[in-house]
Amino acid sequence: MNATHDPRLRSWVESANHPASDFPIQNLPFGIFRKRKSAAKPGGGVAIGDQILDLAALGLNTGPTLNGLAAAGRPAWKSLRKRLSKLLSNPRNAKRYSKFLVPMKQAELFLPVAIGDYSDFYTGIYHAQNAGRLFRPDNPLLPNYHWVPIGYHGRASSVVVSGTPVVRPKGQTKAPDAPAPAFGPSRRLDFELELGFVIGPGNPPGQAFPIARALDHVFGVTLFNDWSARDIQAWEYQPLGPFLGKSFASTMSPWVVTLEALEPFRCAAFPRSGDQPAPLPYLRDEADQRQGGYEIGMELHLRTAGMRARKQLAAQISRSNFRHSYWTLAQIVTHQASNGCNLQPGDLLGSGTISGPTPDSLGALLEMTQGGKHPLVLPGGETRSFLEDGDEVILRGRCTREGFASIGFGEAAGIIKPAAK
Repeated sequence: MNATHDPRLRSWVESANHPASDFPIQNLPFGIFRKRKSAAKPGGGVAIGDQILDLAALGLNTGPTLNGLAAAGRPAWKSLRKRLSKLLSNPRNAKRYSKFLVPMKQAELFLPVAIGDYSDFYTGIYHAQNAGRLFRPDNPLLPNYHWVPIGYHGRASSVVVSGTPVVRPKGQTKAPDAPAPAFGPSRRLDFELELGFVIGPGNPPGQAFPIARALDHVFGVTLFNDWSARDIQAWEYQPLGPFLGKSFASTMSPWVVTLEALEPFRCAAFPRSGDQPAPLPYLRDEADQRQGGYEIGMELHLRTAGMRARKQLAAQISRSNFRHSYWTLAQIVTHQASNGCNLQPGDLLGSGTISGPTPDSLGALLEMTQGGKHPLVLPGGETRSFLEDGDEVILRGRCTREGFASIGFGEAAGIIKPAAK
C-alpha cells in the first residue's frame, strides 16, 4: 500500500469526501463515458464522488474502450493512480481542472472494455453445494470441485453495461413428465450475484504463467450478473454444459475498480477443511494462501413493476462477500491460462455466484426458493419463485475495513423485458 490509500486523504471534489460515496479519492475506478446529448465520442474517465474526471485532463486519449490502458500493465496503472491522486487532492488544481469534470447524472456510461473472450467460473462453494443438493441430494459436489476451478466459455457479445434492458430469452425446455421438449419463453429466469475480472496484459499462445505472477494480468474488478434461464439450462446442459440458458445476456457495471484500490481489503484464501485436498502445485502459492482473498461486500436488490408503481425503493434480498469464493482470483486466472490459453487485454472472467453460508447471503433465486418450491416474499406482499417481466435486479458492492476508507463499485442493474414476439 502507499499514500493513495491514506484514509485521511481528501479531494477538492467535495462529493468524494462523503462517507457514503462509492468513489472517494482512495478508489479512482476507470470507465468509458460521454456527456449526454453530446456529439463527442466516448472516452476514458475516472469516477470521483458524483463526478467523472475526463482523462483528457491528463492528456490521455483512451478511445472508446479501456483496452489500451488495461494492456499497459501494473507499473503504468500505479503511476497513473498516483498522478490522479495528487491532482484530485491538491486544492490548487480545482480551478484548472474543474472544467474536465462531468456530473454523473449528465453522463452516458458504456462497457468499459471491448470483451474479446469471456469465461464464467463456479468459485462460490456455498452456491455449488446448494445448487448441487437440488439435483444430487446425496452428492452435491462432484469429485473435481475441490481440485480444479470449474468454468465454462461464455458469450462475450451479449455482455451489456448496467442499465441495459434484458429481454426474456426463448429456448427449449422439457418438463419431467413431458414426452418431448417445447420451445418458448423461459419461465424460470434467474440472476447471479457475481464479480467480473478484467484481464490486463495477456500471454502468448502456448505460454502459461506461474501463480505468483497471475495478478499482474488482472486490470480490475466489476460487478457482474450472469442472467440464467434455469429451465433452458436444465434441459440443454448435459453433456457439454451451459449454452443458450446463459448466452442471452450478462450485465456488467461500468466502473473497473483496480486491484491497487482493493489492496487494503485483501484477506486469507478460503479455509479448506482437513478432508479437502490442497491445491495442485501450479495452483498453490503461500503468499496467495495468506492474502489471495478479497473482502468485497456484495448486495442483491430487487424492485418489481408493482413496487415502482407504488414508488417503493428496491428491496435488499441478499448480502454476501467474495471471501466465500473457494478459489482465489490468482488461482482462476492461472488455471485459465494453464493449458496455454492466451488471455488478451479486455477479456472477462466471471467469479460464478458468490453465496454465503446463511439464508440471507444466497446469490440466486434458485437457492433462495429451493428451485421455486418456497417463493421469496417481498415488501408489500408480492412473491417471486423466479423473475417476472418488469422486475429490476440491482447488484451493488462495497469494501469496508477499519482504518481505511470505504470504497464502492457503483451498480450493475437491468430490467426484464417480455420475450420477443
